[in-house]
Amino acid sequence: MKLWGGRFTKDTDKKVEDFNASIGFDYRLYKEDICGSIVHAEMLVRQQIISAEDGEAIIQGLKTIYRQIQQQDFEFSVALEDIHMNIEQRLTEAIGEAGKRLHTGRSRNDQVALDTHLYVRRVVAEVGNLLLSLQASIVEAAQRYEDVIMPGYTHLQRAQPILFSHHMLAYFSMFARDFQFLEYVRKQADRMPLGAGALAGTTYPLDSEWVAKRLQFSAIYDNSMDAVSDRDYVVLFLEFAAMVMMHLSRLSEEFILWSSAEFHFIELDDAHCTGSSIMPQKKNPDICELVRGKTGRFYGHVMGTLTMMKGLPLAYDKDMQEDKEGVFDAVDNLVFSLSIYADMIRRMKVCKDNMRNALAHDFSNATDMADYLVKKGIPFRQAHAIVGQAVQYCLQHHKVLNELSLDELTSFSTSFSEDIMKALQIETCIAMRQTYNGTSLNSVQAQCARGKAVLATEKQCLQQWEAINRVVDAIVE
Repeated sequence: MKLWGGRFTKDTDKKVEDFNASIGFDYRLYKEDICGSIVHAEMLVRQQIISAEDGEAIIQGLKTIYRQIQQQDFEFSVALEDIHMNIEQRLTEAIGEAGKRLHTGRSRNDQVALDTHLYVRRVVAEVGNLLLSLQASIVEAAQRYEDVIMPGYTHLQRAQPILFSHHMLAYFSMFARDFQFLEYVRKQADRMPLGAGALAGTTYPLDSEWVAKRLQFSAIYDNSMDAVSDRDYVVLFLEFAAMVMMHLSRLSEEFILWSSAEFHFIELDDAHCTGSSIMPQKKNPDICELVRGKTGRFYGHVMGTLTMMKGLPLAYDKDMQEDKEGVFDAVDNLVFSLSIYADMIRRMKVCKDNMRNALAHDFSNATDMADYLVKKGIPFRQAHAIVGQAVQYCLQHHKVLNELSLDELTSFSTSFSEDIMKALQIETCIAMRQTYNGTSLNSVQAQCARGKAVLATEKQCLQQWEAINRVVDAIVE
């Protein structure tokens, strides 16, 4: 008979049983479930709700089950619905009557909430480390190719010359914001729901503060109904994951373009590309394309969870079982994407000459010509018009601005003099952009230094999270 089957007179229909079961995916919570159950049993003993003998039998039985699952010597049953009941049933079979006392003062509602909080809190550290590695690979690439000049784009049209390092560090900034988002996700997940029972608390004298301290939670839910029905932290994690994937997708698009024959700005390592079944010459950036494609799944998980939650009355509803598959899928694909991208960046080759040569036959220095005239006292809008006329002249005569003689330039404005030739050099255009967040070499080197400081701060944060996870892991190991 099912653990909840006392008031039922019929067995569950097989189709209903299969549809109702979540063990096919929530088995991944076995570590969190066993850890939470061990601490709950310890607390029941401390509060003299169950005997020390029963508590010890429960704890040792749970640790045995943990080892069995680790060694893949545990058969999960759909009939037992979920990870909680599978473990509790096996425990009762192993230690007898004492196993039936484990669920005292607890509901599956606050039990699954605890498991999910512990899981999200744990994977935050894993994902954070991968995010840190990706950011570090970007800083390394920026330093390795710090003086490489390339076209900068707006509207995917050449706009102004920039340093490749400056371009890459823009992605560092994106991922640094993602890490800040991750810190907020962890803060929201770092709240202990156990003790809420089904929705109204319990009549037993539970010590939630002790449990929270033992499980390294920094806060306890103030309201028991909120404790069992809150999935905000799940939505936040999925939003974080979707944001990271959006940033990776943008980077993927650039790598796909840059590695094409039309650009040939970079060469991805063979280890990160695939070939064609029919065209022997092909080297396809399939990993970049997969990351770009998988991003849509992450958006779907966010919208699916928000939609699932939007009409739910308090407190717990079975709909909430739908929160986990999206999280598991997001974790798996995010871990893969982050880990492979750090390695891809470290092993890609930047085609320095191709990037620089792309600027030899365009008008990326047009703004610098306008700025030159402004510094000579001409209002910017007037300078803009003068340069526009010069560009039109160049197009008609198949030239670029650097190729115009001084006589040709002075036909547009007498403010031009010999020093315009140096001002139009691409290297000068780069060097002059000395603003705090500009593309000059000095500015980029300062950005790298600030990036390293960010990495050091993030590393300290991760060390704290990992230390907490190790304390919790030690409960079951």
